[in-house]
Amino acid sequence: MISPLAYVDPSARLGKDVTVHPFAHIDAGTVIGDGCEIKPYASIVRGTTLGKGVKVYQGAIVGADPQDFRWKGEDTTCMIGDDTVIREHVIINRGINGGSTTIGSQCLICANSHIGHDTRVADHCVVGNNVSVAGDVIIQEGSILSSSVVVHEKSHIGKFVLIKGGTRISSNVPPYTIMAHNPVVYYGVNSTIMRKHAGFSEDQIDDIAKSYRHIYQCSTSLFNALRRIEADIADTPVRAEILKFVRDNDLKLAGDRFDLD
Repeated sequence: MISPLAYVDPSARLGKDVTVHPFAHIDAGTVIGDGCEIKPYASIVRGTTLGKGVKVYQGAIVGADPQDFRWKGEDTTCMIGDDTVIREHVIINRGINGGSTTIGSQCLICANSHIGHDTRVADHCVVGNNVSVAGDVIIQEGSILSSSVVVHEKSHIGKFVLIKGGTRISSNVPPYTIMAHNPVVYYGVNSTIMRKHAGFSEDQIDDIAKSYRHIYQCSTSLFNALRRIEADIADTPVRAEILKFVRDNDLKLAGDRFDLD
């Protein structure tokens, strides 16, 4: 159903069973997947592709022009995965310099949040109310950003992370952790989500907790903490994920003495 009171550019490509409510705006050069619903006053801007079953609520702008002086009007993209829900007054910017902003499948982006240019959000993530995510951020699978979290440019958030409300992130958050407070501190392992919703075993959770005791709760350098992890903990996929994340991010981690701010 497409309301006659909505604006749908003739060049927009709409799939089957798409619902466009009154006063919605669908720009040229957009692709709307099967079963999507665009609520009143929502805008889908050029360069945006919505997967199947996406819901965009009132006042949201998906694929907005980048808020960056480096963008000079070139064509860039914004990609939204299947079954993602974008709530009221969310703003998601397109990429810059030929890049793309991507949101994975089955994500929930809550009201009044902003996601900046070229940010990549993986599947099954939750971005809470009033969250601000800057440009070039990576948020990996299954992570949750609670209300009013602020994530600074080029930060990297690992898998199954929980960031508590109001926390400011300006560095890299390793996988499976909980971060809280300002300045940000390590708050433990995200065991409840991992156990109930991601199928992690008790042995895996125990290995993760031991790894982070070496990193965050022992008075040693991060370099030595990684060596202790390799010596004390069996070589498992979760241990490998932690070590790889830390090394790939040049030993720069959010929380306690590792946070550069």
